[in-house]
Amino acid sequence: MKILVGLSGGVDSSVAALLLKNAGHDVVGATMRIWRGDGKYAGGANDGCFGPNSEQNIAAAAVFCRDTGIPFRVFDCSGEYEREIVAYYRAEHLAGRTPNPCVRCNALIKFGLLPRLAENANLDFEMFATGHYARTSQFPNSQIPKFPNSRVRLLRGADAAKDQSYFLHRLTQTQLARQLFPLGSLAKHQVRQLAREFGLAVADKADSQDFYTGDRSELIGAANRPGDIVDEAGNILGKHTGFWKFTIGQRKGLRISHPRPLYVVSLDAQTNRVVIAEVEGTIRTSLTASDFNWVSIPPPSSKTTLENISIKVRSAGDPVPGVTALVLDDSSVRAIFPAGISGVVPGQSAVLYDGDIVLGGGVIM
Repeated sequence: MKILVGLSGGVDSSVAALLLKNAGHDVVGATMRIWRGDGKYAGGANDGCFGPNSEQNIAAAAVFCRDTGIPFRVFDCSGEYEREIVAYYRAEHLAGRTPNPCVRCNALIKFGLLPRLAENANLDFEMFATGHYARTSQFPNSQIPKFPNSRVRLLRGADAAKDQSYFLHRLTQTQLARQLFPLGSLAKHQVRQLAREFGLAVADKADSQDFYTGDRSELIGAANRPGDIVDEAGNILGKHTGFWKFTIGQRKGLRISHPRPLYVVSLDAQTNRVVIAEVEGTIRTSLTASDFNWVSIPPPSSKTTLENISIKVRSAGDPVPGVTALVLDDSSVRAIFPAGISGVVPGQSAVLYDGDIVLGGGVIM
């Protein structure tokens, strides 16, 4: 089988490519260039996926392919990345929300633009593979009576600590139908051990930790706008220089003396206010998610209720069980979780699960 593998220069995608090659497949490596290096942004440390380290990662991928006999191509995705990811990141922050650029990048750039550019360059491949810790499966209808329609389903990775299905919930059925996740059934320590056995230089390379590790104000590009830090009753407790410099759940950097820890609980773009509260104010028992994408099941009809499912509102940790979801319309869902969850952040993703099956997800309002 002819397989295009998205390479990042790291251990995961490299091992994924070699597993496929050693299994007898015809593998081609492809890397996307997203950092222009034109001085517009300074960037940060070498552990961000968008930053000045990008060229080093591309070089590492090129060396890997040279040493393993895998054809290699680099595709310039920087213009689309600026328009679809950085501009989105900027607009969301200035609207008082905290976006998840990685979710958007996966759907539009890594699993969208990159293989499309490869096709336009006449690269011949049947499947696309990455080093993500996730799985796909086509279940017989009889195995999932709750959701009888047969589809390609996105599943959590076997290694719960490394599961990346949260970041992939916006993929389409077309994308999933030709997607391979060679690492989906492996644990991270097993992947690193395989890399050592393969003699890869990246065997112990640290994982990328964030989208951007520099000063995010560079990406937002807004002038300081002094405003008030207030409690939930509207009492002024401090000052700030721009509400977009804060995120929901933030504790450090408030510079306010108080007998108990204080957390950011909302950002008001209209009044330029940052609202803070004690820990109890961070707990929510429901949320509404818009722009919802049903990835593993057909979109349920309006007013459908899904009971006893799970939810994740951040990438880390296991899905929280005991959730009821009400489908409001074609693009929005109301999720109720009586036990309460902290860290429900407007702009981030809420992803619904049934066991290991990723049902879908949307943007928290």
